Amino acid sequence: MAAIKEYAKNDAREEIREPLVRVDNNLDAGDGSGHGSTKGDQWMVYLSTFVAVCGSYEFGCGVGYSSPTQSAIRKDLNLSLAEYSMFGSILTFGAMIGAITIGPITDFLGRKGALRMSCVFCVAGWLAIYFSKGALSLDIGRLATGYGSGAFSYIVPVFIAEIAPKNLRGRLTAINQLMIVTGVSVSFIIGVVVSWRALAIIGIVPCAVIIFGLFFIPESPRWLAKTGRQRDFEVALQKLRGKDADISHEAAEIQEYIASLDLLPQAKLLDLFQRRYLRSVIIAVGLMVCQQLGGINGVCFYVSNIFEQAGFSPRLGTITYAILQVVVTGLGAAVMDKAGRKPLILASASGLVLGCVLIATSFFLKVHGLALKASPIFAVAGILIFIGSFSIGMGAVPWVLMSEIFPINIKGQAGSLTTLVNWLGAWLCSYTFNFLMSWSSYGTFILYAVVNVLSVLFVIVIVPETKGKTLEQIQGAINK
Repeated sequence: MAAIKEYAKNDAREEIREPLVRVDNNLDAGDGSGHGSTKGDQWMVYLSTFVAVCGSYEFGCGVGYSSPTQSAIRKDLNLSLAEYSMFGSILTFGAMIGAITIGPITDFLGRKGALRMSCVFCVAGWLAIYFSKGALSLDIGRLATGYGSGAFSYIVPVFIAEIAPKNLRGRLTAINQLMIVTGVSVSFIIGVVVSWRALAIIGIVPCAVIIFGLFFIPESPRWLAKTGRQRDFEVALQKLRGKDADISHEAAEIQEYIASLDLLPQAKLLDLFQRRYLRSVIIAVGLMVCQQLGGINGVCFYVSNIFEQAGFSPRLGTITYAILQVVVTGLGAAVMDKAGRKPLILASASGLVLGCVLIATSFFLKVHGLALKASPIFAVAGILIFIGSFSIGMGAVPWVLMSEIFPINIKGQAGSLTTLVNWLGAWLCSYTFNFLMSWSSYGTFILYAVVNVLSVLFVIVIVPETKGKTLEQIQGAINK
């Protein structure tokens, strides 16, 4: 009997190494979604995406909160610089905890349940900040909003990828990054004109929209299929594709893939490092390392100081930086399903190299007293090219690919690991930036340029193109 069970288990593994879904050209020729139906009414997909990306906006609000409120909070609560520094860094700590725990929680509660839970943490955190009388309650509030932000950074792209048809999945998932940078920019602008307590209350608004909106949108069909809720799965998929759409081909494709995964043992964290999943892990973790160690958080957190050190107006530079970031991120989201993931991220990483070289040149000229009038020009051009290049691809594409490449049976553990690596990289980059600048201002950006060159090579050699494929096709091809 044991031998028979082992044979069945090995046979199931062999089946999963083969492509589970073969593309039927006749089906694909019928519509834009590749599911062999007439194009349905997709308004529910857009509504569901809007509700989900309010979590991304909330994430941006949390990140952007500390910059415009720093001096007012210190003055009103009589905090020392050391006490306020803890307030600034504890968001990242909370996000790391969120990243570690949210994957399994999302698998247990469902995507909608995890979104609700994240909202509860964020609302509790903002209220704790609003009513703060000292450093302790301020830090508790920041920890809670950090946990919610870390959770949102995983849940939102995963939920969108699981509900969107393949012809819309890239651009809809990329809206995640667009809403994050919009939240950061809006918080920065509003924080200049309202009190820090009022800004904390404003941070609750996106959570209210999510909690209300979740009553009107369906759960992820793929999660429902995985949990065996067949009737709910069909109803949710029909709502997302439109009442007149033929979902039979897509439903069969999803169920076939889920059924094959159910033959495997329950996935554990260490299973991520099995040969079957190793390529997906390398792609997702590698992209997150490339994204964060290329210098984005050093530039983002200290952009005013960089402009000032280069001899350019920090206020004008920061405003231009914020506007460009939002506009280019939106452009990247719009073209992702046409241009493809891989070309966008290659163009992005190449632009990051150029931006770093220009910034390094600016600092080199200033340090050595050469062409002092040209130094600010190089700095401004370098910063704007850097943020524009990051926003067009490197900001969004790693999250899009992370949500696409992992099978649903391992997605919780894989998402937690990937999100944790992202937040650790963000902390490492921001923590080391000032030390590196003290060592060598131009050397810092030469180092970032080298990292981005390595990113280009990594994408060329390792990262696949996923444009125009269903999740089942992507996962069947990568996880052989």
